[in-house]
Amino acid sequence: MWKKIALFILKNRLSLIIVLALATAFMAWKAREVEMSYDFANVVQQDDPDMIYFKRFRQTFGEDGNVLVIGMHDSAIYNLSNFREFKNLSDAVAKVEGVKAVISLPGLVSIEKDTTERTFTPKKIFEPFPTTQKELHTLLQKVKDQKFYEGLIINEQTGATLLAVTVDPAYLNSARRVEVMDNITAQTEAFAEKTNIKVHYAGLPFVRAIMTTKVASEMKMFLGLALLVTAITLFLTFRSWSAVIFPLLVISVAVIWVMGTIALFGFKISLLTGLIPTIIVVIGIPNSTYLLTHYHLEYRKHGNQVLAMARVVSKLGLVTFVNNATTAIGFIVFTFTNIALLYEFGIIAGINIFVTFFVCIILIPTVFTYLPPPSPRQLKHLDAKQLSKLLEFISFIVLKKRHLIYFFTILASGLAIYGVSKMKTVAFMVDDLPEESSVNADLKFFEHHFNGVMPLEIVIDTGVKQGVLKLNNLKKLDKLEAFLKTQPILSAPISVGGLVKTATQAFYNGDPKSYRLPDNTERNFIFSYLAKQGKGENKRLLRNFVDTTGQRTRISLRVADVGSRELDVLLNTKLKPEIRKIWGGEEVKETDEGNTMTFQREGADNKQSISLTGTTLLFLKGNEYLINSLGMSLLQAFVLVTLIIVFLFRSSSAVVITLIPNIIPLLLVGGLMGYFGISLKPSTALIFTIALGITVDNTVHFLAKYRHDLAANGFKVREAISSAISEAGTSMMYTTVTLFFGFVIFAFSEFGGTKALGILMSLTLLIAMFTNLIVLPALLVTFDKGRYTYEPNAPIEDYDEFSEEENADEDPELLEIKKELEQTDSREV
Repeated sequence: MWKKIALFILKNRLSLIIVLALATAFMAWKAREVEMSYDFANVVQQDDPDMIYFKRFRQTFGEDGNVLVIGMHDSAIYNLSNFREFKNLSDAVAKVEGVKAVISLPGLVSIEKDTTERTFTPKKIFEPFPTTQKELHTLLQKVKDQKFYEGLIINEQTGATLLAVTVDPAYLNSARRVEVMDNITAQTEAFAEKTNIKVHYAGLPFVRAIMTTKVASEMKMFLGLALLVTAITLFLTFRSWSAVIFPLLVISVAVIWVMGTIALFGFKISLLTGLIPTIIVVIGIPNSTYLLTHYHLEYRKHGNQVLAMARVVSKLGLVTFVNNATTAIGFIVFTFTNIALLYEFGIIAGINIFVTFFVCIILIPTVFTYLPPPSPRQLKHLDAKQLSKLLEFISFIVLKKRHLIYFFTILASGLAIYGVSKMKTVAFMVDDLPEESSVNADLKFFEHHFNGVMPLEIVIDTGVKQGVLKLNNLKKLDKLEAFLKTQPILSAPISVGGLVKTATQAFYNGDPKSYRLPDNTERNFIFSYLAKQGKGENKRLLRNFVDTTGQRTRISLRVADVGSRELDVLLNTKLKPEIRKIWGGEEVKETDEGNTMTFQREGADNKQSISLTGTTLLFLKGNEYLINSLGMSLLQAFVLVTLIIVFLFRSSSAVVITLIPNIIPLLLVGGLMGYFGISLKPSTALIFTIALGITVDNTVHFLAKYRHDLAANGFKVREAISSAISEAGTSMMYTTVTLFFGFVIFAFSEFGGTKALGILMSLTLLIAMFTNLIVLPALLVTFDKGRYTYEPNAPIEDYDEFSEEENADEDPELLEIKKELEQTDSREV
């Protein structure tokens, strides 16, 4: 079949180039429609109980992850002139398009009792604005007396303060998010320059805006670096500009197809899909390297370009296709998950790996039969002395020192297994940003002064309408809040309980000692005042924390980004037991579903439930779900690779021999992660599946060459092994070097996940090259000796359809193609 394909390509080279050019032009036109993704990547299944509850929470109380916080810690802020600038900053930020509300120290209100209307009225503390430093200090003391704000807007111990900026969700999930953040930071930077006070930023809107901008810039940077690295590698290998320019042309066409495919599927550029163009460059170049290396080998044998290229396509067509298929499997298995982020990554990468193969199998033969034949200088790389000596040494230890190979392989595998046992699973909300980044530094600022900024919500369903304001429920709420205040990784809670305490304080003319829940006697008076809150700030604030039926209420918290493990300890060993202590008891029946705990007292008709929810919990649960899905994807990749090996070789022993040298690199890298404390998280778990698909390529390539040489020399295993190491080893090393330096560029990313992908993937591929050149041949010498039987139905047996003695003058079809090419060349001249 591949001989016919080779002849078809060479006969119709001009037509194929035109068709490919038109198709690529269409994809380039579609690529103009590609957009960046501004949505928060929810990876938890939509039917998950916690996801269902989170959607319900947002419908009732609104978005929880749309608050940007701007903090500062400088006593100069409390100087009158700087405080005036602080007020101006708050007012200016509030006017930025896309900002819904700003809460800051200069805009705080106190709740005062109106005895005439028998209601509470909000009054701005700093209005009118103080004219002297003494007046400012007096008003700042009044703020301290408002216990509701304690630990929320100002830290009395350190003096740090913040602005909480609520961003319209409609702006968060669109390209306008970056513009909103830029407009806000323009105001804050002007304030910082004018007052010489350093400002800090945190919150999901800011982090997401930063990440979106970095994804776009890094996609361009890595694509440029990948092209540069592959160009240098190709030139150092082939010493020919044509061997650099045209493989890069192949890859450039493939990259255009990537962007066009994203647009055709209606996807957007995310952190993962943004890596695909660079990945296609890195894993696409080996196709050209394989074809060009063997083209040079064939041409050197007989000096006939047409025969050389026809043989290359015929001999390597199937093997190269299978290599691309196994590589694609490492991505396509992600489409079996229910996670949109992985599905998009898998389908786009999988499709375009095959596109890259077809572009390469068309352009390389057609273009290089137009070009002059390779010169002796360009063929020198085939005789690289250092490479030949290394391959000879590998052949020696495989044939003579197999016991050492097995000893060190078993030893390294044992140590790796122990390292894997030390590996931990942990994820952080800003896991992808480096430790030294300004975002992380600012996050630590807020964790130090305000115990964190990541959203966490607790929803209490009292089971009856208007049950929230019942005194016994408020007391339970107060007990829970008191416990929450003892946790060092949680911010001060905000709830209806605090508003009721504020009302009690206002009822007693602002006395700080009266910041408490009312007793049974006071309750009716105070609640009668609250009932008359028809409109205004206080009514709106109340509705942010109580649903319209008065049955459900929320406690809003901010949590430090301490990682999934520590947060899991807080939730399951501290918070949930405390909830059981407050709402449970001997006569109370408890049921749990996800993060919702339901309590029902014996004989009672209603149930009370407490639910833990919020963007932070969904994000961390999503990471756990991602890791589990990636583990299943790795298993699926193993199964699919096994089926391909069985189809190719029709041999069960080939499956075992194929998988062993490809499992070892994954095991060793997993062990190194354990020893060096590199956590298992989605970005690192992703590596194993992708690496398996790529490393199997070398195995198939080596086995194909070995099986061919074995049949050609009368089934002499040692001679076939030596020959396969010598010839296949050359292209395997060229390919691995290209892949190694291609993936290493990801190590320069500012995203931790991308950095891990680059370093660990490069390391895995390097180890896999040696296991496929050393362990694989050793296994073949040990277990294939005297047991090989020819399998006529195995596709791999007939991959070489041109015999070594065949030449263009003896094959009518090749002779016809040669004449056509010569006539075309003469007309062009």
